Amino acid sequence: MTNSGDLPRSSRYRGGAEAAIVCASLCILIALFASWCFRHGYVLFYGDAQSHLNISRSIIDSRTPGYDQLGTVWLPLLHVICLPLVGNDRLWSTGLAGTIPVALCFVVAGLGFYLAAKEVYRSSIAAVVVVSCFVLNPNALYLGSIPMTEIVFLAGLALLLFALFRFRRTQSKMPILVGLIASWSMSLTRYDGWFLIPFAGILFALFARRRRWLVLIVFGALASLAPLYWMAHNWWETANALDFYNGPYSAVAIQGGKPYYGYRDWILAAVYYGKAGQLCAGWCLVIVGVAGIVCAVRAKAIAPVLFLLLTPLFYIWSIHSSGGTPIHLPQLPPYSYYNSRYGIAVVVLAAFAAGAIVVALPERWKKLALILPLFSIAPWLLPLSRENWICWKESRVNSVSRRAWSAAGADFLLAHYHPGEGILTASGTDDVAGIFCRARIPLRDVLHVGNGPSWFATTLRPDLVHQEAWVIAQAGDSLSTKMKRAPHSPYRMVYEIQAGDAPALEIYRRE
Repeated sequence: MTNSGDLPRSSRYRGGAEAAIVCASLCILIALFASWCFRHGYVLFYGDAQSHLNISRSIIDSRTPGYDQLGTVWLPLLHVICLPLVGNDRLWSTGLAGTIPVALCFVVAGLGFYLAAKEVYRSSIAAVVVVSCFVLNPNALYLGSIPMTEIVFLAGLALLLFALFRFRRTQSKMPILVGLIASWSMSLTRYDGWFLIPFAGILFALFARRRRWLVLIVFGALASLAPLYWMAHNWWETANALDFYNGPYSAVAIQGGKPYYGYRDWILAAVYYGKAGQLCAGWCLVIVGVAGIVCAVRAKAIAPVLFLLLTPLFYIWSIHSSGGTPIHLPQLPPYSYYNSRYGIAVVVLAAFAAGAIVVALPERWKKLALILPLFSIAPWLLPLSRENWICWKESRVNSVSRRAWSAAGADFLLAHYHPGEGILTASGTDDVAGIFCRARIPLRDVLHVGNGPSWFATTLRPDLVHQEAWVIAQAGDSLSTKMKRAPHSPYRMVYEIQAGDAPALEIYRRE
């Protein structure tokens, strides 16, 4: 492939054809992998994937459908992009309503990193190496096939990176607009996007040849509208603009003040995040990435690498300071699985740095750099086993009990529940709600805490307010406790499911 830096500007057609080939290849790749995940039933292994899908569904299908169902903790973009599909019962129950839009984001992310790498390294070969090292990673492919937020965020990050370096070369206003839209999408997907706003503004200002302060202020002010909107949303819903951070459903509240490795310890925070990154990327890609960073320094192309390094630094800072962002890995205490997917940012960093190796090679050796992607995926080929994919393994290990009682609960309801009878549960989006998704029971049949006064009245005095024929709770949760303590409760437990070490699933029927 010819070095794009040697081509005159009139050859844009060839550049467009190359991008089209990359885009088509990405579509085929993610379609094949997503189909494989679907056939094996992996789409909804993550409990969060199920919850994201149910939040999206509840906006259009709920006792109280509408905007309020977005909630306050999880940012809304993933739920919004699933809306066109989640109303279909089959797409909802199988998870495809989330797979399809996230897979499209995977294509956008891959194409964005390709274009950004071509802009930075001025080499088509380098751009192919970058995108290949990223998209051939099985953890990235898995996250790109399920309704989770990481790939949606990376799509915005890729476009922002491309916009930054296109602006440096052209000084056009259009890249700033693209960067602004990308920043909004990131900030409405993951809180990492909030952290990147000032750094993106500074880079746009540094790359500007004139009016740098104006560029910084305008971009920073407009990009900040997304976080400000979400804080206003939280205030509107709960009268607390920071409910996403310190509210009853926040990560800090879920952690419950329990200590974890890395909290208030910078070294341990770096160790745990570094290990998560290594498990997501694999040692071979890490080695390629380190070599690429050295080459980027020598080629004076370190700016994009440093920008991509900010996301891993954000996670280290979050582990250390937030009190609600632990990472658990099977190789480190407490030897379990939790949030390992945060390491996917290391995959992006190492893959992009790999492009600098191509720049450092003599012209006659550049094509040999195409072996770098093959080297980077060697750990996943030897041996060829999904057990080595940390993100898939985490989703499988942590969902064994949930999948068992979800299947049993759904089978029970399919045999005994009649449409319109009504079900009372604690939440319309948690693991219990996965039963309704699997059984294709409309969420408008379900009364949960997100429905407001009706739920509180029913749970406080089930002896007086008991329109729902069924109650589904987990042993020990607030609803289970209320059912057992309520005087003269009209509900009696008719089915109990115990799966592994998880709390028992309790199904009550109104007498």
